[in-house]
This record gives sequence, structure tokens and C-alpha cells, in this order.
Amino acid sequence: VQLVESGGGSVLAGGSLKLSCAASGYIGSCGMGWYRQAPGKGRELVSGINRDGATTYADSVKGRFTISRDNAKNTLYLQMNSLKTEDTAVYSCSACGRYWGQGTQVTVS
Repeated sequence: VQLVESGGGSVLAGGSLKLSCAASGYIGSCGMGWYRQAPGKGRELVSGINRDGATTYADSVKGRFTISRDNAKNTLYLQMNSLKTEDTAVYSCSACGRYWGQGTQVTVS
């Protein structure tokens, strides 16, 4: 399975972006997640969603980010609102605990 992220870019603080992660194969039975890595920092879990739709969020994004999935389209989403400069990072998606996308840059200024 290949994962391809899209939707990253540059935005002003307070703005919004929606990331997408398209899978080349069926991932409906897998848990999926969004991770990010800022310059000079380790990778952190931003949000996860299991196959039943239960979600988890890092404390830093609760109330601002929303994860969702469309199993019919094999796609994972991350709606990011009220973006802050500290959200700047490369965002990557993961599926089934073993598949990773190449990442998409999000820059908030």
C-alpha cells in the first residue's frame, strides 16, 4: 500500500488547511494516523483514528484539528483550523502501523 499526502502549504496564523492521505489499496480494516515532525524535533502523533472511527488527539491540537476517514475512497483527512506557528512541520500519514506517506509541509507564519 502506498500513501500519498496532499493539502499542505503556507498559511497565516489563524488560518485553516485540510490534509488528505490517499491510499493505493484498501485500508478500511486498519488504524490510521497523522504524525508531524518539526525542524530539530522528533516525530509526534497528532491524531489517530481506528477502524471503528474512534479518534485520539494530541493535547496541543484538541479542539482545532479533526481527523476523519472515507473507507470507500481509501482516504484519510485532517482538517486543521486556528493554525498556530507551532503547528509548522512536515505532516505524514500512517496506516496499519507499517505504511507511511512521504509527508507534506505545513508552514504557519
